[in-house]
Amino acid sequence: MGFFNALKDILGGEKCPACGTPGVRRSGSEIRCLNPVCQYFNPSFAPSASSPQPPQQTSQQAQPPQGRPSGWSSAPRSTPAGSGPAPAGSVAIQYRNFQGQDKTFYAERSSLHREKNHIRATVAPKGQPISLSRDRIQNLKEVENQIPLQRVEPGQDWPNKKERQVLSYHKKHGTTSPLYEKIRAKYPKW
Repeated sequence: MGFFNALKDILGGEKCPACGTPGVRRSGSEIRCLNPVCQYFNPSFAPSASSPQPPQQTSQQAQPPQGRPSGWSSAPRSTPAGSGPAPAGSVAIQYRNFQGQDKTFYAERSSLHREKNHIRATVAPKGQPISLSRDRIQNLKEVENQIPLQRVEPGQDWPNKKERQVLSYHKKHGTTSPLYEKIRAKYPKW
């Protein structure tokens, strides 16, 4: 029975209270998560570990978490225990939502995309795409510099409806006009 319980826990048992990753294990008051960025991550529990090692007690694990856990995006930045370093290839986005709460999202750099006044990104740990208003991003310049292929320069306004129509028409038909050249000079990457 112990083998099947362990298999059930790994394949879809409990979810981590901090990051929501399925497959968390509990042993007494200790929580062990599979997510390497989670505060409850234990390297000996990782699937790639061939031989399990006994868990090491740290001062953070010995004390029960107070308040909301410092997960990826659910906890405010002011929690006592930080969520640790961001995974490689990710961008930390500091965001203030409409309720005035400060949140930090970790997004894959390759998934960042600007759509008019919003930035779309796939965020950790579940890989959900979200859309964030540029007006509420606290570190907008850092985030815009990380966007891989931008049609407009960071901080530049999006072309208006008529400019987009002219740009799209001439790009589609492979033609040019004085107005197109003027708009193209304003938006060279379009």
